Amino acid sequence: MAFFSSIPTAYFSSISPRNEISLPSSPFKPLKLPCYWPWEKVKIGPMSVSPMGFGTWAWGNQLLWGYQESMDTELQQTFNLAVDNGINLFDTADSYGTGKLNGQSEKLLGKFIRELQGKKRVQDDIVIATKFAAYPWRLTSQQFVNACKASLDRMQIKQIGIGQLHWSTANYAPFQELVLWDGLVAMYEKGLVQAVGVSNYGPKQLLKIHDYLKARGVPLCSAQVQFSLLSMGQDQLEIKKMCDSLGIRLIAYSPLGLGMLTGKYTPTKLPRGPRALLFRQILPGLEPLLSSLREIAQRRRKTVSQKVSKSPLLYNLFMDARAHPHKFVT
Repeated sequence: MAFFSSIPTAYFSSISPRNEISLPSSPFKPLKLPCYWPWEKVKIGPMSVSPMGFGTWAWGNQLLWGYQESMDTELQQTFNLAVDNGINLFDTADSYGTGKLNGQSEKLLGKFIRELQGKKRVQDDIVIATKFAAYPWRLTSQQFVNACKASLDRMQIKQIGIGQLHWSTANYAPFQELVLWDGLVAMYEKGLVQAVGVSNYGPKQLLKIHDYLKARGVPLCSAQVQFSLLSMGQDQLEIKKMCDSLGIRLIAYSPLGLGMLTGKYTPTKLPRGPRALLFRQILPGLEPLLSSLREIAQRRRKTVSQKVSKSPLLYNLFMDARAHPHKFVT
């Protein structure tokens, strides 16, 4: 996850020269600097978060990501590493987890936060953004509020940072849309969430829900959209422009394109599961892009993933190329 309105200036790495300064011939321990200075944090509603977030879609998902409960220890280590490196925004959803593991992502996230040893201040600093599914049986605002309460119970927390509507029903059940919006208002007014946001909204519906919530006295703080070098169509560009004008924080999900932009995979080295079918079709056509990313990353002594995760820089380059194609050679 990344925020395109703010360019992060700290890297996600276990140890970097930025994080520790060794004092030669000194009896003192190395000076530990914060991974993100206060002025580097990003505002989402009333909260300050790291300019890079951590998504947990894979936790509990056996179908697409091949999750097994035996992975939980490694997942917790990854979570702890993220926290140690200054990440404090964690995104999840009540629908994350397949079959009997539905809700597993929220359960694991709550567990990992509780088990942060001796880090009460860090625990309090973590912002959870969860998404509530627009299931067809959620037909009243109270049912949507109940979904929020169920998420609180799964994570064993008292308040959610950002409560988000996972997708719009406008195209197939427009009558349900207003009910879900009222549910967001209700959970905000009851103090179950600190702020509300949306996910997978197009420009027209984003403007509608913004105006509706504003009339109810509830600010729309964020909008999640698939945004990467592989998914930068007209809708994404319109949404970004709208978010900038309305003061909504744009959150990019899948910035690594399901893993295709990590540089890990090739047409002969594919991930397991359904992603392999997709990657086999798409990766051959991505080689010019991946080659450019590898070259940029190598020059900056970063991995491709590190470079793409700082993709506001690449985004600006891409936008400049679209606006001034004569300046670039393809």
